[in-house]
Order: sequence, then C-alpha cells, then structure tokens
Amino acid sequence: MGKVKIKKQSTIIDMTAMSDVTVLLLTFFMLTSTFLQKEPVQVVTPPSVSEEKVPDEKLVQVLVGPSGKVYMNLTGTRDTTKLTTEKFKEEVLTTAYSLYRNDYPSAKGLSESDIKEFGKLGMFGVPMSQFTEWISMSVDDRDKALTNGDGIPIEENSKEHPKSSKNEFQKYWLPAVMKVMLDHGFKEDLKGSQLIAIKAGQGTPFEYVHTVMENLQTAHLNKFVLLTSFKSEKDR
Repeated sequence: MGKVKIKKQSTIIDMTAMSDVTVLLLTFFMLTSTFLQKEPVQVVTPPSVSEEKVPDEKLVQVLVGPSGKVYMNLTGTRDTTKLTTEKFKEEVLTTAYSLYRNDYPSAKGLSESDIKEFGKLGMFGVPMSQFTEWISMSVDDRDKALTNGDGIPIEENSKEHPKSSKNEFQKYWLPAVMKVMLDHGFKEDLKGSQLIAIKAGQGTPFEYVHTVMENLQTAHLNKFVLLTSFKSEKDR
C-alpha cells in the first residue's frame, strides 16, 4: 500500500494584525501615562505601611530638600473643561507675582510668554527677584539654576512675622494657591487632607519639615499628607 502524502501547510503567520494592535496599545499608553518629572533634588522618602494613594489631581506638592530648600509643584484637574494643570500653574503664578509686585512695584513684570512657559513646567522654586530671569533661561540652565539655587524663600517661626515679604512661600505662593482654588469653586478641597503633600527624604532634618508645616498651618491649611514609600516585609 502506498504512503499517504500529507499536504504541507504553510508555516508563515501573518503578523500584520498583531503589529497593528501593538502600535495601538503603545500609542494609548504613551498618551495616557503620566511621566515622572525631574526634581531639583533627589530624596529617598521614608518607608511606611500606608497604602493610601496620592491623588493625581488638585494636588500641591511641597518638596523639602536635605539642606532645607523648598520647591513646589502644582497639579490641576483631569477634566479639561475645568482647572487643568497648565491653567492652575498660570493662574497661581499670575496671582503670586501680583502680590509680590505690590511689595516691590519696581519689579519687572511677567510677559504672556513667561506665564505660558511656566504652565508647562514641573517643579519650581526660585526667589521672586530672580523669577523673570530664570523663566527666560534654556531648559538645561533652568534645571541647573533650580539645583544650585536657594529654593522658595521660607522662614521659621512664621507665626511671629506672618507679613514678612522674605517668606515668599507663605506670603505669595500659598495665598495664590488658595485664591485660585476658591475662584474655581474648590473650597471643600482646601479643607481636606488631599490638597497638600509634603515630600522629604530620610536624611532631611525634621526642623525643615516642621517649618513647612508651621507655614501651612499659619495659612490655615491644617491638613496635609507626608509622601512615603511602601515598607517591605523585611523592613517591618
């Protein structure tokens, strides 16, 4: 009896459809992902067992470096019809700088391009007297100025001199944040603990963190969270 010849089947697999799906997924993740922004100083947050997630909208992050330098970052709403991150930053800057110029009328004003550029930035923290020069720098020079600069001016024992123009964190930036939040109907968010997040490293002396907390409380922002990393089983 003769052998039955089995017809050979093609081993070629058409991957066109799979490639299309891969490209679509990649595009989706690129458009929806939130990329980590470069920070002026690198800090290692202390571990904790808290699993509470930091909100990804309506957030004011205060970064406290090991040497006590203070920086800020602002995040608006995900809803593009409301207070987006860019709009949040632009309005806070406009308000804060207006308060600054009330104290220093001869200070150089901000241009529309300065305000728009600020809306695209991440972490910030320079004295107001250097702001217009800083915002006009190239990206690399701006990052170097942040790292090597003094951060946002802040003072200890702020309750004793709440009107000091040297305390720019409390006199300009915090009132600006509060005004913009109120203007957009987010009064309840100012009372909650999810608006302010303080980030400090394990090596940052507590006195610097306490100064930030004291300034927040003086501005009647009495609820805030401390950013931590999740503690592993071996660390417990």
